[in-house]
Formats: sequence, C-alpha cells, structure tokens
Amino acid sequence: MAGAAVTPDQERSVEYQRPSTTETSVGRASVIAGLALLLMTVLAVFANFVVLDGLVTRGDATGTATAILGAEGTFRLGIAALFAVAVLDLTVAWALYTVFKPVHAGVALLSGWFRAVFAGIFVVAISQLMSVPQLLGATGTGFTTEQQATQALLSIEAFYNIWDGALILVGLHLVLVGYLLYKSAAVQSYPSGYVPKVLGMLLILAGIGYVVDSFGRVLFAGYTFEVAAFTFVGEVLLILWLLIYGRRIRPDEDSVDDEPMSVTT
Repeated sequence: MAGAAVTPDQERSVEYQRPSTTETSVGRASVIAGLALLLMTVLAVFANFVVLDGLVTRGDATGTATAILGAEGTFRLGIAALFAVAVLDLTVAWALYTVFKPVHAGVALLSGWFRAVFAGIFVVAISQLMSVPQLLGATGTGFTTEQQATQALLSIEAFYNIWDGALILVGLHLVLVGYLLYKSAAVQSYPSGYVPKVLGMLLILAGIGYVVDSFGRVLFAGYTFEVAAFTFVGEVLLILWLLIYGRRIRPDEDSVDDEPMSVTT
C-alpha cells in the first residue's frame, strides 16, 4: 500500500540483498585481469614464438634480414601484438591491485607498480624493433646491405636485452601477488572465492624463476637455462582462478584498506 511504513527489519533485508560497490568492482576486476592475462598470453605466443623465433636467427644477420624482408607484414604485426601486450600489462596491474587491495592495500599497490613500470620499459624495448624494417629497406645511407643487416640484428638484440632485464620486475610482481594470494586464503571475506595456498606458493615460485633467469643472463656469459620454463604453472592457474573463483570474492566493504583484513580463527 502506498505510504506504508517500512519496518527496520525490511530495511535491513533490502540493504543486505543489494550488492556492495566494492563487491561488484572486485569481481569485475578479477574477470578483467583473467581475460587480459589470457589475451596477453595468446598475443605473446604469436609475437615471440611465431614471429620473432620464426624470422630471427640470432647471430645470423644476413639470414635474419632476408627472412624479415620476405615477411615484413608479419614482422610488423608481431610488433603491434607486443605493443598490445604492454597495454594489457597496464590493465592487469590495475585489475590485480583492485582484486587484492582488500587483503593488503600497500602490498597490492607495490605489486601493481612493478608491473606498470615493466610495461613502460617493455614499450622502450619494442621501439627497438620498430627501426628494423626501416634499416633493412633504407637506400642511399652509405651503408652496405651487410652493414644494414648487422644494425638491424643489433636492434633486435637490444630488444631482447631490455626485455630480459625488465622481467625482473615481472618476477617481483608475481612474488607479491603470490604472497597476497597466500594471505587471502585465510581472510574472512575470501572463502567464497576459495584461494588454495598452494596457488600463492606456485606464483611466488614463478616470480623467482623470472628473477633467477634475469640475473643469470647478467652474471653468466652464455646463460641459456630457462628456470621460468619450469615454473610458469602458477601463472596459468592464476588465470583460471581469476576467471572461475576470483569473480566470486565478497570483500568486506567496511574493512580498512591500509591494513590486512581480519582473519578467521
């Protein structure tokens, strides 16, 4: 009936049924992070393994130049895919910060900055590749074809060197995200998402793999062993968790952002 008074019990019932803004934003951010990581993986596999590994023969400037000139469109498409990966890295940095801010805002912010700074450095690395088609197709420069091919290969090597160094930041990012996952397994508002502690440990291991590989290339000449090739499992499982379980997280809107949330006893 119009004008009927609403009892306190009814008011509390309506308030209880209305999803909180924090709850909605965290669930949405989890899906965004999962989709961004999934798309990033597809683009990175295409750009790195199909385009670069398919066209670049490290140590062979002439062979690399011939392959790139014969598939210049594909090479440029690979560069565009890498730029898209850098943009997605920024998206992931924001989304994961939103997801894990209720666990510990300070650590979540630091992890986000590590990934965001990596994205900026990665753009610098990719810019080294942009000069390759121009170097190989330039005329009237006074350089021989062999010299142009050598300069192009040096630009490609610069891309790899900058990228390899920047992966330290990705490793540190994953270590912190793994820590947040491990801690969130015991946070009062996270059981609905179910966070197995082993996932956090696997992510920490994946991050350590990147750090070890980056320092290995700096400290040892001819370092070829890829620890990250054996520790990537946590990254794959993170994508699945974000898309399947992370969207169900129900954080407490009244929790203090700067401190870890209360833990169940």
